Amino acid sequence: MKSPFRMARSVYARLSLGLFVLLVAVGLVYTAISLVALSRYQASVNQELNRNLAMNLVADQNLVDNGELNFDELDKLFSLYMSINPSIEIYLIDPDGRILSYSADPDKIKRNSVSMAPIRRLLADANAYPLLGDDPRSHDRQKVFSVTPVPSAGNVEGYLYVVLRGEEYDAAELMARESQFFITSAWAVAISLGIGLLAGLAVFHLLTRRLKRLADRVDHFQNQLATDAPQLPAPAGDEIDTLASTFERMSTRIRVQLDQLQEKDALRRQLVAQVSHDLRTPLASLQGYIESLLIKRDHLSDEEQARFLTIALNESRRLGRLIDELFELAALEAREKQPEPEPFSLPELIHDVVQKHQPAASNRNLALSVGGELALPLAYADLGMTERVLDNLISNAMDHTPDNGRIELTLAQAGEAVTVTVHDTGPGIPADDLPFIFDAFHRGPAGRSSAHAGLGLAIARRIMTLQHGSLRAGNHHEAGAEFVVSLPLATTLTTSPGNPNAL
Repeated sequence: MKSPFRMARSVYARLSLGLFVLLVAVGLVYTAISLVALSRYQASVNQELNRNLAMNLVADQNLVDNGELNFDELDKLFSLYMSINPSIEIYLIDPDGRILSYSADPDKIKRNSVSMAPIRRLLADANAYPLLGDDPRSHDRQKVFSVTPVPSAGNVEGYLYVVLRGEEYDAAELMARESQFFITSAWAVAISLGIGLLAGLAVFHLLTRRLKRLADRVDHFQNQLATDAPQLPAPAGDEIDTLASTFERMSTRIRVQLDQLQEKDALRRQLVAQVSHDLRTPLASLQGYIESLLIKRDHLSDEEQARFLTIALNESRRLGRLIDELFELAALEAREKQPEPEPFSLPELIHDVVQKHQPAASNRNLALSVGGELALPLAYADLGMTERVLDNLISNAMDHTPDNGRIELTLAQAGEAVTVTVHDTGPGIPADDLPFIFDAFHRGPAGRSSAHAGLGLAIARRIMTLQHGSLRAGNHHEAGAEFVVSLPLATTLTTSPGNPNAL
């Protein structure tokens, strides 16, 4: 089950969050545009309906008498309209825009004059609305207005300047907005956002569910990758990042496998060449002696015939050993030959193997001895395969140890493993050959016998790897070579949970 943090980073979650932010932004922009548009619409309607208000006030209230402005009637007009229609504000201004008289509270007047530009424009074009003029009650606010020259257009002594949406109108509009408009708008925006969000989530779910299934399959595939695959940092993003990271891992693994295949192909070619050479030598020798025996048998003595037959028999045996080793190594590499581990006493096995090689060692006056810790815990490995490894190591030691030398087998316990060290008093392993000592067909310095094909140590290393053990080679600090065989303890593997080799 995925963690909430991983789910929050999914493509669906990110798209949902992006959609929510986008809808909120669209809602806010829509609300702002609606408010501005509504305000301009109301201003246009108000100015259109009241564009002749100032002219009608002058005509209806007898503000002009005999071509002169009647200030007594003007004062009555201010008082009348302040009580009848408090939403308008009436001002008398001179031709330069200076305020001469007004209907408002003197403490609320912020300007001494208003700009004449919008006034002249409205007088020139009565349909130029909405047109905003200066509001005397503010330093920077502008409002729709109605204006007319007084006492007449031909004899302009000033202007009757009527602000159509005064402070009383603004206060009433604000109260209405707070109580009704904003609540309605908020609900409308919220419902629109909710419906849009649900619709968007449904669409995103349909679009991303296949991507999510693909990401889950890729993630499951990655969990089944081999443990030796190159490890990259785990992706920290969504499904797309996971896919990208997984494909990168797959491409890296494919490149590594291609390199391994190329290396194995080169090794295969080398192996074929070496096998051909090693098989050709004893086969040619065997064929040569048999042909000589057939051609010259009438001229050979019984002793010479016996010698030819003995050499041919030895070459045939050498060829048989080489073929057996090739089949054994191929079976180990293909894992066709699997160990059957069991607990056994390593000191007892060592003594049995030493007794087997003791006659050959005695013939050459080689001292073959066993030492170290003889009371060891049981080892856990395949008994026959382990004996095969020890036979190979002792035979190699005898081949490279001069007469009257010695071969020592030392037993010990090292942590959760038991070890046996095979040390001889031969010339040791040259430093140049040491890194390749376990490669197939690698031959170090020739010993007493040249019949081996260089496969014994490769087989021994492979056997130890299959048994979860190890085989190391080196030179002793005094003289000669030493090989260290390490096997796991029976108590370690048989009690480890989940261990495939446990009893």
